Amino acid sequence: MASLTPISRKPLSFVLPTTAAFGALLGLFVGTANGSASLGILIGAVIVAAMGAVFILGLKNEQMAKWIAIVGVAALGFFFAGLPGAIIGALSGWFFHWITYWLYEGRYRAKLLPYLSGRQVLWHYTFRVICGSIFVFLITPILVVMPLSFNAEDFFTFTPEMLRFDPEGYSLKHYRDFFTNNEWQRSFKNSLIIAPIATVISVSLGTLAAIGLSQSHVPGRRAIMAILISPMIVPLIISATGMFFFYSDIGNWLEGTLGLPKTFVGYVKVVLAHAVLGIPFVIITVTATLVGFDHSLTRAAANMGANPVTTFFRVQMPLILPGVISGGLFAFITSFDEVVVVLFVGSASQKTLPWQMFTGLREQISPTILAVATILVGISILLLATVEILRRRSERLRGMSPT
Repeated sequence: MASLTPISRKPLSFVLPTTAAFGALLGLFVGTANGSASLGILIGAVIVAAMGAVFILGLKNEQMAKWIAIVGVAALGFFFAGLPGAIIGALSGWFFHWITYWLYEGRYRAKLLPYLSGRQVLWHYTFRVICGSIFVFLITPILVVMPLSFNAEDFFTFTPEMLRFDPEGYSLKHYRDFFTNNEWQRSFKNSLIIAPIATVISVSLGTLAAIGLSQSHVPGRRAIMAILISPMIVPLIISATGMFFFYSDIGNWLEGTLGLPKTFVGYVKVVLAHAVLGIPFVIITVTATLVGFDHSLTRAAANMGANPVTTFFRVQMPLILPGVISGGLFAFITSFDEVVVVLFVGSASQKTLPWQMFTGLREQISPTILAVATILVGISILLLATVEILRRRSERLRGMSPT
């Protein structure tokens, strides 16, 4: 195969120390789990370097070396940690085989420009390692929560049965508790009531504000923009404190003067507060969509006799709709996940799902929180995937992307 053709073989003085560094990294995690990080680093570096030397100098058969690495390291992992260790060992063995020959055969330069210096090549891959490390740092807490939500015990840690992949160690009881517990269902229904209404308000006001600020003749539009997006810049605890005093007076007026029920007023306050938090996201996304908007289309519609309302809904809205929906999705996520403001502004009748999760952590330490967190992660992934699809559609509509 062409991909296996070496560009130029590299000396062992370069290959072995580099592979040993990767082995030391794996040894760091294994050693830390067993109470001796330094010993793990040393053993990992020695094993991987020795394995690379044997493959290159002694075996000289890449395919055979691959299977020896996979089976050998898998067997070692099974000996120390059972089936999970065997799976991790097999993956580690494949990786160490791949990195050894990737370096030794010079394949790391296959897709790079041939005139790049060694320092430039080093920075090319160092930059990717840094980005990958940041990604792992961000995604690991989410990946840990998801399997823990299937724990058969009422613990926040992996049980021995889970680590052995024993079916007895896994259960859906925390999900059943979420769907059958009245407290969880009441808070979930509150979130489903508050978030959509707040989103509609955010989208309506934010879209109008973005369209107005996109007009070049609006005086002080930069200052107005800064004020409108300030809720996403100012620390949330400060915004929540200000909203508490502001909406308290509004609530007293609605209850005392208009005679509205206290529970209804509580919902009104929370919805308005969440709408304020969502408006900046709508303004930013819609403004970004309007950057490529051809304003000659609205002028042409006006010349054909269309009034401003018709022009907006028939000409402008279809073109900026992806940005509007994207902003609405961000506003919905902001409202659905928010807990600080609702603690200040709302009451027990408006307890939302994040508020219930916070209460569960503080008072009950209920593992149902893990199941709820997994459900919220799934919802967020679907919404973000929708945002990405809409972003690409918006680019196609504006002629910024050929596909």
